Amino acid sequence: MTAPLRTQDTIAAVATPAGNGGIAVIRISGPDAVGVADRVFRGRIPLSSAASHTVHYGSVVGEDGRPADAILATVFRAPHSYTGEEVVELGTHGGHFVSRAVLRLVIAAGARPADPGEFTLRAFLNDRLDLAQAEAVADLIHARSERAHRVSMEQLTGKLSGHIRELRSTLTDLCSLLELELDFSEEGIELARRDELLSKLSGVRERIQTILSRYSTGKMAREGVRVALAGKPNVGKSSLLNILLEEERAIVSEIPGTTRDVIEESITLHGMEFVFTDTAGIRESVDLIEKEGIRRTMQHIRKADIVLFMVDASEEIGKGEADMLEEAMNSLPKHGKSILVVNKADRKASGFSLPVIPDRPSVEISCKTHTGIDMLKSMLFETAIPDHADESDAPLITNERHKDALVHALESLDSAERSIQQNMSGEFVAVDLREALNHLGDIIGLTTPEDILNNIFARFCIGK
Repeated sequence: MTAPLRTQDTIAAVATPAGNGGIAVIRISGPDAVGVADRVFRGRIPLSSAASHTVHYGSVVGEDGRPADAILATVFRAPHSYTGEEVVELGTHGGHFVSRAVLRLVIAAGARPADPGEFTLRAFLNDRLDLAQAEAVADLIHARSERAHRVSMEQLTGKLSGHIRELRSTLTDLCSLLELELDFSEEGIELARRDELLSKLSGVRERIQTILSRYSTGKMAREGVRVALAGKPNVGKSSLLNILLEEERAIVSEIPGTTRDVIEESITLHGMEFVFTDTAGIRESVDLIEKEGIRRTMQHIRKADIVLFMVDASEEIGKGEADMLEEAMNSLPKHGKSILVVNKADRKASGFSLPVIPDRPSVEISCKTHTGIDMLKSMLFETAIPDHADESDAPLITNERHKDALVHALESLDSAERSIQQNMSGEFVAVDLREALNHLGDIIGLTTPEDILNNIFARFCIGK
């Protein structure tokens, strides 16, 4: 059973990462935050007398009056704080023991340990953030690349929320007209002309579809671009991975089938994280361990955003290799993309020719001389983020919950349009529009059930 939301008590937690450092911050929030802090703080003035956004030097003391640490206490008065409540942040010396000792004193003074994400949950409940912005806080904390940081900041500063509110405003106006018509149903007055209604719904639909079309780009920005290295054994996959990583991470051997398990490593290209998977070579095999590695290879191909299919230019491509290449390409997911990488271009065989694969870009490289590596890096970024992807004014959505809500909103709009085309009463159209409004409201937390809120904020770290 989901625990009810608790917002009337005062909470505390260490808000900085665990481990040794210059400082640690203990955050206290709630109606008695200043009172709790005053019970452990000794400074020039009581914190209860302090103005908002002021910093005070003093000591934290225990019940025996002995100082536990010299600190800086920062006071934030409601509603002008992160949570919208009374907040005090105690800046202690860094280190696990000191910060935990001060936290224990704060809890003994009347605070309770905060749940994961509870400070941000309170910010949401007190209208300091909407739900999409609150989720962006977690994404910002976990951002591993410049692009992930940028997308998180766009969402945190309200780009997605602004678009959602505009869409809801349009639908609310239409819904209000339809519901007003019901008061004049006996007179047969049509306040919302059906052709104009369809036109406005079409505009809303197009905006939602544009946002949805950017989901895969947003997801890659948030989680990294998953790139699988695939090809027959000994084609140079491990060598290429080592070159991209600029370190000897994968085993390179003349013996085919050396890579039997999956190796996964990340690099950053043009501010974007790319997660490379070096997979087992694809070939017919009777070795049970190698066969399991090949099975896993196909799994990673199916999950990849981009697959680098590698071939060896120093020998001709046989029918068996061409067939396996085609099978692997057919395993790509709908959103998946691929690049044909021709390795050993410096030793190209006289009879070598690439298989004809429509709409598949290719690049020639040499892992020995590093020829073509920069071109491959550029192609990877351009394949992941096409030139036009950054030109759209539409927000990038990175969260599957947001995508699902938009899909459901489109389904409700479909139903509304069918009702109009079938000349059904405005009452039925209004019901569909209300459903679309609710789905859009879920994104920013206007209609989100309590159990879903608990689930979202439980994924945050303690102290945020």
